[in-house]
Amino acid sequence: MTFQDLDFKTSNTLKGVWARVDFDNGFGASIISNDVSYGGKSGLYEIAVLKGDNIISTTDVTNDVVGWLDDNDVTRTLNAISKLDKDGNLPKDVLL
Repeated sequence: MTFQDLDFKTSNTLKGVWARVDFDNGFGASIISNDVSYGGKSGLYEIAVLKGDNIISTTDVTNDVVGWLDDNDVTRTLNAISKLDKDGNLPKDVLL
């Protein structure tokens, strides 16, 4: 999954864009860029790790949301989320 694969939708409530992806490991990601997201005013993105429809903050990727991400950072973060084990741990060979 790369940044270019994301299907961004326009958000009318908070002017900006958002996308969601779900991975086979049961985790997913919400990717947003708007006036209140971390980095949104600078054209950057914020990612929240999801488990179902809930934001989860107990993974090796983050204990909150990850902000101030450019296209390459989004791709790198999505790759890491897709590799989480069922407990939210990254394999030792996956670096953020």
